[in-house]
Amino acid sequence: MNQVAKKRFFEDVAIIDIAEEGKGVGKDEDFVIFVDKAVPGDIVDVEVYRRKKNFGEGKITDLKQASEYRTQPFCEHFGTCGGCKWQHMTYPAQLKFKQKSVADALGRLAKIDVSGISPIIPSPEDKYYRNKLEYTFSNKRWLNDGENRDNETLNMNALGFHIPGRFDKILDINHCWLQAEPSNTLRNSIREFVLQNGYSFYDLKGHAGALRNLIVRTSSTGEVMVIVVFAYADEEEVEKLMSFINGKFPEITSLLYIINQKKNDTIFDQEVLVYKGPEYIHEEMEGIRFRIGPKSFYQTNSIQALKLYEITRDFAGFKGHELVYDLYTGAGTIANFIAGHVKEVVGVEYVPSAIEDAKINSAINNVTNTKFFAGDMKDVLVADFVAEHGKPDVIITDPPRAGMHPDVVARLMEIEAPKIVYVSCNAATQARDLLVLKEKYDTVKIQPVDMFPHTQHVENVVLLLLRD
Repeated sequence: MNQVAKKRFFEDVAIIDIAEEGKGVGKDEDFVIFVDKAVPGDIVDVEVYRRKKNFGEGKITDLKQASEYRTQPFCEHFGTCGGCKWQHMTYPAQLKFKQKSVADALGRLAKIDVSGISPIIPSPEDKYYRNKLEYTFSNKRWLNDGENRDNETLNMNALGFHIPGRFDKILDINHCWLQAEPSNTLRNSIREFVLQNGYSFYDLKGHAGALRNLIVRTSSTGEVMVIVVFAYADEEEVEKLMSFINGKFPEITSLLYIINQKKNDTIFDQEVLVYKGPEYIHEEMEGIRFRIGPKSFYQTNSIQALKLYEITRDFAGFKGHELVYDLYTGAGTIANFIAGHVKEVVGVEYVPSAIEDAKINSAINNVTNTKFFAGDMKDVLVADFVAEHGKPDVIITDPPRAGMHPDVVARLMEIEAPKIVYVSCNAATQARDLLVLKEKYDTVKIQPVDMFPHTQHVENVVLLLLRD
């Protein structure tokens, strides 16, 4: 380890970039320092508290010069909560660095010419833009600065979000700026009610307690879904809480609950019980309705989801005769959105329940030119599948953050569809896949879209054309 890397204190460090976790990036010779709550353009003194051979993590001891991009965070929980880690940077600056992250990934990792990249599309709303939030009940509340850990009368129950890196600690949330009402009032009212009535909060290590999770889903149609996840509650506790929620919040259109006594929080294998209303709400795009159940996937920024799908459709340039493969179709949102513009859409998705949602979404919209298949993409998308359903004119692929499996990328190379529209929430894994596809395809359009203001996350849509 060189002498620079051995140092603990660094003076006048220029912050030149921002990393995924909201940390500013500075350098001292060849030693890289990731600095908590630093913004590109800052000049800071830094104390390094964790180090590796060529990089360290540190905190600001003195802000010598504030960046023009720096702004005051609006949330009281900033810096402790794991979300919205870019709040200390102006929104135009966030867009600038998200655009840079996409260009850097595609240019550096995929060796693609990014000079023609389109300007990132901002979110019209940078607060209250999410349509889904999940809160956790816990008897292990994160203690804020100034709270005495030895105070035996301290209330240790919390309803909020996990502390980053601490699965057993929950930050009690007073106000969250991510989801519009009734989300905040609902959460705070439920917390007050259960505390007053002596409900036990879940113990994440001991796996005991009555209350486990609270999930709130809203939609642009004005519908509201609330799911209360109990663990070891008795029937009287369940009825009392559900009756309270139903009475106090008549605007809830779908009130559901789950009894989950597993050791993990996933609800996909759990029975959903209906207390009031149907087991779903609806979202709408261009007159197309999507049924959203408690286990359904739907883009969490509804306004930008429409923009994302419009770009996908525009990039594909449909004429009406096309056979389209929609890979990682989820609940068939893209498939049903484009169905009226093409001859047929074949959707493939790993999660069987999502495929059932996709079929329902086609049925309620009287869409008859979609087919959906469930299974592991690399096992479904084989030569026999293409032979049976036809060679696609366009492939749309919207994989999870990990990108496409190498076998799936290899299949795309074999299929040789004239167009591929690749939608990604991770430019790095998208670049990895494009590096392989560039052997046969040219990248002709690149369009970043900001779905999640005040975070590092950015969606990116790329159009690939098969070379002659």
